[in-house]
Amino acid sequence: MDKKTALDLYRVMRRIRDFEERSSALFAEGKVWGTIHSYAGEEAIAVGVCAHLRDDDWITSTHRGHGHCIAKGADLGRMYAELLGRETGYCRGRGGSMHIADTSKGNLGANGIVGGGIPIATGAALTAKQLGTDQVAVSFFGDGAANQGGFHESANLAALWKLPVVYVCEVNQYAESLPVEREFPIKDISKRAEGYGIPGVRVNGLDVREEYKAAGELIARARRGEGPSFLVAEAYRHEGHYYGDPRKYQTKEQIEGWKTKFDPIAEARRWIVDAKLATAA
Repeated sequence: MDKKTALDLYRVMRRIRDFEERSSALFAEGKVWGTIHSYAGEEAIAVGVCAHLRDDDWITSTHRGHGHCIAKGADLGRMYAELLGRETGYCRGRGGSMHIADTSKGNLGANGIVGGGIPIATGAALTAKQLGTDQVAVSFFGDGAANQGGFHESANLAALWKLPVVYVCEVNQYAESLPVEREFPIKDISKRAEGYGIPGVRVNGLDVREEYKAAGELIARARRGEGPSFLVAEAYRHEGHYYGDPRKYQTKEQIEGWKTKFDPIAEARRWIVDAKLATAA
């Protein structure tokens, strides 16, 4: 990876983390309408994928969607305004954290419904197919959504019609409070793609280089008209399901240790410095 790409990826990851930290402070001060769900710990996924997307490509997001929005080019001022319920926000302060959308950047919206964005992204991909463009749709969703019927129905249809969509499953170890080992009978859920005859790829979601490489190949494949694919990224949620979550379902080690043990930004900083692409200062 060249220096410019590496530093660009790092900067966007850092921008997402800073936004989440400031958002948590605003929430603690009682200034945020509704609730918010932190993307801290998963930054490498959104950044590695969205680095390959154009403004006219589409994404759909989740209730934990700040990182996707920022990686797709959202204005931070308008995002903060949305959280604070102001008219200058992306949805005039009415959507809040879970419904930020920016169609000028191809962001079709975060979604408070688990798996709700998957059929929307599939429909966007159908638009590209019908119009004969090389646009690509990406649907971000969590491991909990991978068990929703909407995912399987969408993947089946996309495979039949060879739609240009990449399904990105962010495995952050918990579906709300349910641990991932109690969600699936298999460890590698990318194997589910075999049932639809599409590529399934599993990557380390803590390493933006892996995410960038895999996503680049799958997005290029979709642009060539070769159909959908399923990308599974394993990461760790640094915070609870939502700000204020008592987290009684997690161990003390998970709550206190994951932030330092599984940090995609610290990992990126390490290899960037080791490769002499930047100094540690």
